[in-house]
This record gives sequence, structure tokens and C-alpha cells, in this order.
Amino acid sequence: MRATVCLPTFDELENVERMVRALGEHGVSVLVIDDNSPDGTGELADRLALELEHVEVLHRPRKEGLGPAYLAGFRRALADGAELVLEMDCDFSHDPSDVPRLIAATRGADLALGSRYVPGGSVGNWGLVRRAVSAGGSLYARVLLGVGVRDLTGGFKCYRREVLEAIDLDAIAARGYAFQIETTYRALRAGFRVVEVPIDFVDREEGGSKMSRSIVLEAVWRVPLLRFRALRGRL
Repeated sequence: MRATVCLPTFDELENVERMVRALGEHGVSVLVIDDNSPDGTGELADRLALELEHVEVLHRPRKEGLGPAYLAGFRRALADGAELVLEMDCDFSHDPSDVPRLIAATRGADLALGSRYVPGGSVGNWGLVRRAVSAGGSLYARVLLGVGVRDLTGGFKCYRREVLEAIDLDAIAARGYAFQIETTYRALRAGFRVVEVPIDFVDREEGGSKMSRSIVLEAVWRVPLLRFRALRGRL
């Protein structure tokens, strides 16, 4: 099955080449979605696309957040005929060698999540505050939405194309990690089977974190809004 990894980038000059070459070892296509990085990430991605058959680049005019970048990537991947669409970070917090495991999991499911919070999963080299924010955010969303998925905020996923075609991408407005919660919740609400695959998550070694207070606050208010819309039949 044709699989495309959507790889959003903003100032990932230190990581993008290593990542796309590592992903190429696993027989997947890579779509780099660059939000006009001032450090030259987009230009390097263009050079890699000329060299490597499995790489394409989608340039966006400005930084708008994780959600809009992924949505643009999903639409391009679907238009290009991908049967499986993956999302992951470019900073090596997600291990490219885990991509085949997520792909394999979709043989019996519609959406496979790389999960830090199921048996066998872990979070490495994070401080206590970062661990509490991440684990607390997933618990908060799980309780409010009434779902059993343990890692709702994770960003390492493999969708069958039928999921993305069914969950109304045009209705998703979340920009930060609330995007991860909403896409999984919409998949569950649509009746798709979601499985969690344990992964070891490590913090980036190169470049700066994109986490911010506004990203956390967006998730805080969007989760109850999702539940409200679901109860009103609007989701």
C-alpha cells in the first residue's frame, strides 16, 4: 500500500535531511510541509526532492500552526493517491524506525497511534513539568471525551485514507496539539477502529521546541467544545 509521511517543518534545518533519508529506508514517500522557515529548511527540502525520488515539498506562505500544516499535507497526500497517510515530528522525538510498526498495525485497524502511555511505551529525557503537562493533557481529554485512548495528544499516527476522507477535514480548526485530540476523536465518533502502538518518545536534540502556553490553552478550551458539539450531533 502506498504510504506517505507528512512532515511539517519550521526551522528544522538541523533535522530535515537526516529525517527524510532515514524515512527513505522504509519504503515510504515523504511530503515535507514547510511554513516558510527563515532558516532555509524549505530550500534544503527542495534540493533533497531533486535528489531523492521519495521526497516532495509543499511550501506554505507563513507559519499558521501544526493543524493547518497537517491538513494541507493530508489533502496533497490524498490527491496524490496515498492509501496510508502518516504524521510525525521532524525532530527525531518520533523514531523513523517505528514507521513500519504503525503501518503494520493498520492491517487490523483504521488509525494507528504511536503511544507513550500504553504498556511498553515511554517518555525519555523530559523534565517533571513537561511530563505532567503531557500526561495530564491526555488524561483531561480522555475523561472529558469519554474515550479509552490513552495518548490523545500524541502526534505520531498512521491513517487509512478512508478515515481522512470521512472526518471532514474542512471542519477542523485546531492549530496546536488540540488538532491531535480532535482528529482521533472524530475518527472514533465515525466508528473507525483505533489502536495504540507503544513507542519510546525522546525530546529533540537539535533545534528549539514548538510548545507554547497558547498551544496548551487551546487544548484546554477545545476539548469541552468538542464534547459539546458531539452531544449536539454536530460532530
